[in-house]
Amino acid sequence: MRTAYCVETVRRAERELMARVPEGALMQRAAAGLAAACADLLGRVYGRRIVLLVGSGDNGGDALYAGARLARRGAGVTAVLLAPGRTHPGGLTAVRRAGGTTVTPEEAGDFVRRADLVLDGIVGIGGKGGLRPEAADLAALVERAGAPVVAVDLPSGVDADTGEVHGSGMRADVTVTFGTHKPALLVDPARAYAGSVRFVDIGLGDLLPAVPELEALQHADTAALLPTPGGESDKYRRGVVGIAAGSARYPGAAVLAVAGALRGGAGAVRYVGPAGDAVLARFPETLVSERGPAHAGRVQAWVVGPGAGDDAATVAEVLAAEVPVLIDADGLRLADADAVRGRAAPTLMTPHAGEAAALLGVAREQVEGARLASVRELAARYRATVLLKGSTTLVADAGGEGAVRVNATGTAWLATAGSGDVLSGLAGSLLAAGLGALDAGSVGAYLHGLAGRYAADGAPAGAHDVAAAIPRAWRDVRD
Repeated sequence: MRTAYCVETVRRAERELMARVPEGALMQRAAAGLAAACADLLGRVYGRRIVLLVGSGDNGGDALYAGARLARRGAGVTAVLLAPGRTHPGGLTAVRRAGGTTVTPEEAGDFVRRADLVLDGIVGIGGKGGLRPEAADLAALVERAGAPVVAVDLPSGVDADTGEVHGSGMRADVTVTFGTHKPALLVDPARAYAGSVRFVDIGLGDLLPAVPELEALQHADTAALLPTPGGESDKYRRGVVGIAAGSARYPGAAVLAVAGALRGGAGAVRYVGPAGDAVLARFPETLVSERGPAHAGRVQAWVVGPGAGDDAATVAEVLAAEVPVLIDADGLRLADADAVRGRAAPTLMTPHAGEAAALLGVAREQVEGARLASVRELAARYRATVLLKGSTTLVADAGGEGAVRVNATGTAWLATAGSGDVLSGLAGSLLAAGLGALDAGSVGAYLHGLAGRYAADGAPAGAHDVAAAIPRAWRDVRD
């Protein structure tokens, strides 16, 4: 499990560790890891031109000490000092003794344009509100120059705790983070600024609390949660998922939701709705009923909403069921908020940013710019587990407390019509197989993202291709 902690938690752990080790030991550990990452990116250090962008405080100190290590290996190192009066004194002495030079931001142009590597140590994890004008000008200069950028702990200009980016920020090719991941490295929009993330262990592990701010499943975590039939299993013991989806206008949504459900681990799929003929034509193993959810037969979970149009009565009927329910697409618009809040059984809501904005009564841009806060707010307001879809999918447990799960297994090719319907069926099937709402949403997103990668393989893919690739993703995770 990959975990991320907020700034105050990290600082508290750092203070405790610094009281146990010699002065400056943590910064030297960070600088050593940072220098090694730069060397790996460069391939050859000797003769390379490296520019350090140095702000005040410890982040600038990390950059300076790393620069000193690289200078001792034969690199030409130039430090651009944004706050000369508050530059880390030990780091500044080290880089000068190693042969490095210092310049002002006004003198940085030619050095940046000729650089083989730029090290971003402008702002640390405590930075708020985006870059100040002088730093923003440097970030723009670096972007125009095109040299690879390595960020120290976090790209400058992003909010470490929320993943928000106010104004301009530094875009890194590699971010070297120390001690633990920070939320911004896992959550968009900041994640897009971080590039590839390299972790350097500085000894914080045992000092961090058991419950992080964010957690991200890995293959092993996902494999441990996958439902696996035993010798005594039959289709009912494995779970039956009900799909109430589709309409005369959107029959394909029903077909795609059923496709995801059939590959999601449950033993059987029951379908109710007006698209029964289309579903049977594609998936004859589906159990189709025309009598509505209450008369469809026994199910262990329901999926409601994909392509439902204006069928509010079916949504209300499903919400009244005493089994877990996944609400997606039109179902989010049609569901009565009090009915959702009043459910005793688990509820999993799966909005994209636009649907989340409508539920919260805010602009879509506000959700996209503050995804972590938005998913927590939705989970608290509706007392339901919420899966907020996007380039990084977030899953917050009912009430919005505890660690938020983050998933980044997907691909931009998943931004295609019907992809969300497949995810709904897949996660609903996992609910029926016995997973809790948080795990069903997290595992569903993980498998769906992997399936999207396999289906696309660098080229466009349709939602039906994603559904067909779920077994491959499942086997990859399991094996």
